[in-house]
Amino acid sequence: MITRSSALLQRHDEAEPLAPPPAWQAQLAGAIRDPAELCRRLGLDAAWRPGAEAGHALFEVRVPEAFLSRMRPGDPHDPLLRQVLPLGEETLPAPGFVADPLEEAAHTPARGLIHKYAGRVLLIASPACAVNCRYCFRRHFPYGENAPSRAQWETSLDHLRHDPTIVEAILSGGDPLAASDRQLAWLVERLDVIPHLRRLRIHTRLPVVIPDRIDGALLDWLGKTRLQKVVVLHINHANEIDDAVIDACARLKEAGVTLLNQSVLLRGVNDSADALAALSERLFEAGVLPYYLHVLDPVAGAAHFDVPDDQARELIAGLREVLPGFLVPRLVREIPGEGSKTPL
Repeated sequence: MITRSSALLQRHDEAEPLAPPPAWQAQLAGAIRDPAELCRRLGLDAAWRPGAEAGHALFEVRVPEAFLSRMRPGDPHDPLLRQVLPLGEETLPAPGFVADPLEEAAHTPARGLIHKYAGRVLLIASPACAVNCRYCFRRHFPYGENAPSRAQWETSLDHLRHDPTIVEAILSGGDPLAASDRQLAWLVERLDVIPHLRRLRIHTRLPVVIPDRIDGALLDWLGKTRLQKVVVLHINHANEIDDAVIDACARLKEAGVTLLNQSVLLRGVNDSADALAALSERLFEAGVLPYYLHVLDPVAGAAHFDVPDDQARELIAGLREVLPGFLVPRLVREIPGEGSKTPL
């Protein structure tokens, strides 16, 4: 009979167990991905199910529990639910609404890079998102063609290294913070040694939909970079900001991050002066400055969110009557081929 020595058994028993994933990764993995489950959890009438299934077939549903907890049960018009609930309207073609509304495919000089504007380059740091927003202008983006391996990243980063006019690297996605801290630290370390880079900007919704994402591991690599740090949150309604989000923002500010917010003007979500004013006030309570209010990018499947330009201008005029200037976001549209966002 073959037996193991007690020493070997002891070493086996005392081996370090595999570390559990960070809390935020567990929440990401546990997000709701079934439209029927989303409807059930929020107590929606069965009449919403067919449309949810039809929209999900085009662009899958994904809603983390932390974000779900801020929605009103039984209310299909809840402004947070409206952003993530698939609808049958997504299947209807609409003139002018296309798969690539910003024509980004024409501005990808290297895998994982988008270079549209002078002085700054966008890096697709992760193809994944924590939440699938139904109005997303990249809902049809070919992420499979723009998800570099580390070896491919080195080649792509040569585009930044060889262009001294680039002073800002923008991490985007997907959601860049859906990538692991190990991967993000690796990437930022390489950006850090490019001498002409000054700023690191991160566009993300993860601190909003899973506030636990702002943990020690993230703050560690973020705190080590020499680059100026800007995080642009994507928040569309005041109800998205609870105490956990405020705490996450405080942790980022303590790490020396400038916090800005950009919103999308969405019919049925924030298309009133009261809703937009409440959002600006709540953002400032969280230490975040309003930055842009985008009109909807005309992406196929999202036409039902569109707000006419004249109404958008009226809403901004209404905000100027009730808010100080620093809390009034700039109303803009992104027009393909233009050198910057276009004010309306």
